[in-house]
Amino acid sequence: MPNSVKSFTVGINPISKSEVFTSGDPLTGQIYLEVAEDCKINSLVVKLKGKAEVLWTEHYGKTIVTYHNKEKYFSIKQSLFQEGPGATVGPGYHVYPFIFQIPAQELPSSFKATHGKIVYTVEVVLSQPMKMDSKAKAQFTLMTKGNPHSEELLRIPQHSTIDKKMNLFTSGTVGMDVNIAQTSFRQGEGIKVVASIQNKSSRDIRPKYCLYRKYSYFAKKRRVETKDILKEVGEPIPPMAGQTVTRIITIPAYTCASILNCSVIKAEYRLRVYLDVKYASDPEIKFPIIILPASQGPDDERPPPAYGFDGYANSSVGTNFLQNATALDPSAPPPPYGTYAMYPSLTGAAGKY
Repeated sequence: MPNSVKSFTVGINPISKSEVFTSGDPLTGQIYLEVAEDCKINSLVVKLKGKAEVLWTEHYGKTIVTYHNKEKYFSIKQSLFQEGPGATVGPGYHVYPFIFQIPAQELPSSFKATHGKIVYTVEVVLSQPMKMDSKAKAQFTLMTKGNPHSEELLRIPQHSTIDKKMNLFTSGTVGMDVNIAQTSFRQGEGIKVVASIQNKSSRDIRPKYCLYRKYSYFAKKRRVETKDILKEVGEPIPPMAGQTVTRIITIPAYTCASILNCSVIKAEYRLRVYLDVKYASDPEIKFPIIILPASQGPDDERPPPAYGFDGYANSSVGTNFLQNATALDPSAPPPPYGTYAMYPSLTGAAGKY
């Protein structure tokens, strides 16, 4: 970092109480630049980016193979300083506001796991004459909107049955008829499982439940990673008895939403319902479960943009935003976003490069 630049960071303003964005939302923030002395600047560029990426290695004897793949969703650039090279800013603390609109397209939710990630970032590059560029970055969380029509289709009930004849140390048969109300559930929602169980064997059996995740990564080949999220055990059912059991399996609120709209990463879930039979393989039924983002409450509604996009229709692309920056006492906190009257033009801001 150049000696004249004491600090260079970027901050993003939360759009709601949950601080989660979605496609089509406006995104505002500030660039904070603190300089110790007069500082010449060639350009100040801010970029909004979204991408998915997977990376892992595998060993084949002495050979190590690296698998890598990525998918780019958007890359939008704005230049906040367009006066030409060699302009000077004075010593002190400078704040430069910016605004973007996240593309209104189908985007997968933010994600991070062992071998892959889906990230959305704001990146800023400060270019100075005869010096290396200074860079700053901030990530933000994006959650997929979901399609109401698709969600209606996912409300279709699921039903499955299984019967199994016991042998060796356990005689007779066991069976179950299991129903769940739908396929999709929201984070923190309960899955109501109704199982009609027939125990015509010689031993007690217990119904068990397991919600597990399956992450898939794609790069020339597929790599799968599974992990149990929760397990629950029901009451025993005695020999030669039948019983209908109802159980609510609550999806943990922190569980990542399903990701089904990314070509390099998939996050899928299954609910496994099975009968624990001693000295025999357990009969089981698996239901696909799609986890949707939690519903937003009234305190988490998205506010209208503080500076509506209509106001930018006649803005000049060549506006010099260094004229609007304020030099402050270095120890003073940044002023509120509303302090500034001028913002980057949206004309051409959504162009990809």
